[in-house]
Amino acid sequence: MTRALVIGGRRGIGAAVVTALAAAGFEVTYTYRTEPGDLPGVALPLDLADKPAVETFAKGLEDGLAWDALVQVGGTTYDTLAATMDQDKAEAAMQVNYFAFTRIARAVVRPMLRARSGRIVAVGSVIGQVASQGNTAYGATKAALLAYVKGLAIESAKRGVTVNYVAPGFVDTEMMAPFAAHRAATEGRVPAGRYARPEEIAAVVAFLVSPAASYVNGAFIPVDGGLMASAGVPRG
Repeated sequence: MTRALVIGGRRGIGAAVVTALAAAGFEVTYTYRTEPGDLPGVALPLDLADKPAVETFAKGLEDGLAWDALVQVGGTTYDTLAATMDQDKAEAAMQVNYFAFTRIARAVVRPMLRARSGRIVAVGSVIGQVASQGNTAYGATKAALLAYVKGLAIESAKRGVTVNYVAPGFVDTEMMAPFAAHRAATEGRVPAGRYARPEEIAAVVAFLVSPAASYVNGAFIPVDGGLMASAGVPRG
């Protein structure tokens, strides 16, 4: 059976990815930070903010059997204006959103390269390519993630490993709950007129880890209802 490892699979997009991959026939292992939840597959505890814990987790992957797919979903936010950014908080966000993935990917890609087969998908954000007030530090983590994905993609392609970046826009998850008062305004910025459902992001991930996506590599794929394509100018 094909095996998939989902980092941050407990809630929201991660839970939707776990469910979609299990439905597609993958034997899924997923990580969680606080509670394992009730999802198909094997649940393992991992706090991405804990660098030693990430190192231990990654070392345990290096000498094992090759995974067929690695999907990174887990992340954190840090919202502040650029002029007030706190370096410690920004570095903490970078550890969760970027460095944890690079360490785990490094561990997983080596067995994939030996097997000459594998799929790696990072779920980032459109904020990795466009600016939004108060999202400078968060956007930097997602831009760094994209740069790493592109580099790993071109370095791994000849050995049958693909690496891609899925960029959601506004998604109806718990992460957006603190901004509920602004929902109508943000939905108004999206040409589709609504937030994405987590299952819509998961469907794109499921395609990218499938055999049908063998020639998709190093791609930045917005799943944002047209948000990045729009100038955001309303018609009166």
